[in-house]
Amino acid sequence: MNTKTPTPDQPAATRRHLLIRDLVVPCSIGVHEHERHGTQRVRINVRVHVTDDERPIEDSIANVVSYETIVDGIRAIIAGGHINLVETLADRIVELCLANRRVHSVWVRVEKLDLYPDAGGVGVEVERSR
Repeated sequence: MNTKTPTPDQPAATRRHLLIRDLVVPCSIGVHEHERHGTQRVRINVRVHVTDDERPIEDSIANVVSYETIVDGIRAIIAGGHINLVETLADRIVELCLANRRVHSVWVRVEKLDLYPDAGGVGVEVERSR
């Protein structure tokens, strides 16, 4: 195993996990005809594994992967029009996150909340890494 010990002037890389929990948004989603004529609630959870580069954060949003950027991106994906599959929505969210070079891996859960009254939600989880 090749491990490199950082020197005092060369800090170790830091790994962070950015979280978006229980984002509930209306979405035009589904393969059935009745799902094409309105929206239904989807709950989205995202966990982004970030490897920070060596520059210090310096209390600046410019130096971190921002959850605001990801939430805004999710809303833009949903606003882009009807999506047939929860798998498609999850994949698009994963691609959004991986567009940032500091993101090492992403886990996304997308659930339809209103499909079955006797279930808390149905959906899919996707995990991808570089």
